[in-house]
Amino acid sequence: MTPTFPKSLPEFQRVFPDDAACEKYLEALRWPDGFVCPTCKARGEPYRFPTRSSVVLRCRTCKKNASLTAGTVMQSSHTALSTWFWGAYLMMTLTPGMSSVQFQRQLDIKRNETAFQILHKLRSATVRPERDAIGSEWPVEIDECFIGGATRGEGEGVHHKTIVVGAVEVRRREGSGRSDARAHNNRKMYAGRLRLAVVADRSAKSLVPFVTANVAKGAKVKTDAHDGYRDLCEKHGYSHDIMVMAGDPANAEKHLPLIHRVFSNLKTWLDGTHHGRVEPHHLQAYLNEYVFRFNRRFYPMTAFNSVLGISAQTVPPTYAELYSGKWKHPK
Repeated sequence: MTPTFPKSLPEFQRVFPDDAACEKYLEALRWPDGFVCPTCKARGEPYRFPTRSSVVLRCRTCKKNASLTAGTVMQSSHTALSTWFWGAYLMMTLTPGMSSVQFQRQLDIKRNETAFQILHKLRSATVRPERDAIGSEWPVEIDECFIGGATRGEGEGVHHKTIVVGAVEVRRREGSGRSDARAHNNRKMYAGRLRLAVVADRSAKSLVPFVTANVAKGAKVKTDAHDGYRDLCEKHGYSHDIMVMAGDPANAEKHLPLIHRVFSNLKTWLDGTHHGRVEPHHLQAYLNEYVFRFNRRFYPMTAFNSVLGISAQTVPPTYAELYSGKWKHPK
């Protein structure tokens, strides 16, 4: 039986006190009705190796081994399961997030490279390829922002900054008992599902594919009057609500309040946790973590399982792929 999500560190330690408890949890999730050999489909109690970790089980019928961590971010890892579980818990529960330096110190990991790789492997499980498009029932606000970069001594502008485009559902609370006058203000609105992605530029060639890949066709989308969104209605079938901002913050607050709030919180998180030092080629991974935590803030146990790659087959990056730049973080 899946435990309820631990709400404190002592409670987490009681649920997962050691590697054996983590192994038992993984086995119960993978085979809730008892062991089934992945090779021959035989059922029955597997052989457990007494002299090594029981992450590997052996079928008594076909003599093939089965790994508890196969298809998860922990696959082929030499790091203790309890470290992976603690890492996933800290990543999901610490509101400010966690840098690799903090992660290394908290979990007593010898090398920062190992901590960095574990965190990125966990982040690799935060994007489901088959995830649903947003906006099927609610309007969607869409806008862009600039992240990172240094502009000192180079004049005004956005030198070295990375462009991030975001889309968030605009949901409304029902039955709040508020007056009609207050029903139109932003307090009755709240953010639904979120999507964020790094894009090359602010052209229609970059922005429109983001919208079509993440927002349900026919949805009502709200944007500013930027030319990059001009084809959403005529060519792609969206109901397009446009406002000319004219440099007035009041217009932005009225037309796109939620996505601007998302961007503000994102920048605060990146500055506070990572001190703004996020390499552009890794930024998408941090966006994925932010989106994952945001969208699953009401479902912590599901998020915990997902970030370990338990809920779906996950192919994590290798050390060489991360440091060579060959690994492309999913969007």
